[in-house]
Amino acid sequence: MQPVEFPPIISRSQKICAIAPSGALREWERFEQGVKVWRDRGYELTIPDRLSQSWGYLAGTDEHRCQQFVEAWNDPECVAIACARGGYGSMRLLEKLTWQELSDRPKWLIGFSDITALLWAIAKHKGMGGLHAPVLTTLGNEPARSQQQLFDLLEGKIDAITLTGEGLITGKVTGILLPGNLTLATNIINTNNCPDLENVILAIEDVAEAPYRVDRMLTHWRWTGHLRKLKGIAIGRFSQAEVSTPSLTMEEVWRDRLSDLGIPIVMNLPFGHDGENAPLPVGCIAELDGDNGTLSYRVNN
Repeated sequence: MQPVEFPPIISRSQKICAIAPSGALREWERFEQGVKVWRDRGYELTIPDRLSQSWGYLAGTDEHRCQQFVEAWNDPECVAIACARGGYGSMRLLEKLTWQELSDRPKWLIGFSDITALLWAIAKHKGMGGLHAPVLTTLGNEPARSQQQLFDLLEGKIDAITLTGEGLITGKVTGILLPGNLTLATNIINTNNCPDLENVILAIEDVAEAPYRVDRMLTHWRWTGHLRKLKGIAIGRFSQAEVSTPSLTMEEVWRDRLSDLGIPIVMNLPFGHDGENAPLPVGCIAELDGDNGTLSYRVNN
């Protein structure tokens, strides 16, 4: 993977478009809290009239959600797109999108979890970087530090971010940061929406996945050969990890499935569900230090 083109820095009073490309929006109080964070910052966050639509577990039909995304992306006044929530559904849009219909002007796409599918596909097909960061239904519950990191990064007020976790496998490498949800990423590899994984530092997180299911996904990655392409692996939060008895711990799964790769691995980094979710730019230059347990990165706009 090559470094991507990032959007320009943004400033208060500019227009932000909210969209719901994935699951149906039900957490309205949490959604309004996230909207308030943006508006209190001085941004003009616009909400489409039909954001509340639902079709089963989806926030409307594929056509409706795809149209929402395309209109926001092509809106010349909109400088960033804030996804309402994750859930499931953004990968279905990749069947509908015609990449040529999207403007070639880089624009911040902000979200995580299910939004991984759009973030990775935009990096692959458009060569543009987005931001793996809180969605609107989680932003209001973020600690002040990660909220500040998000806006400082978007507004060009910070040169670099260093996250501290725990080194699992030693060594230090520089590569291209590719963050995402492990379940979504596992379903994207070996498709034409997957970025080239050569020279990549893979940053992964997930929620409600038991150690044996994480084991199964990593075993699939081993079979595909993609793990051998990576420069390093940064592991965020794997919350609500149901543990059956008997079970390996999550750390034991990491060691068993990853330690023979001979690349630096850092775990327990502050990103993912159910806690601090530091912003991770998709496609930026990053350094992973397994000796000191850190992930450092910068965006050169």
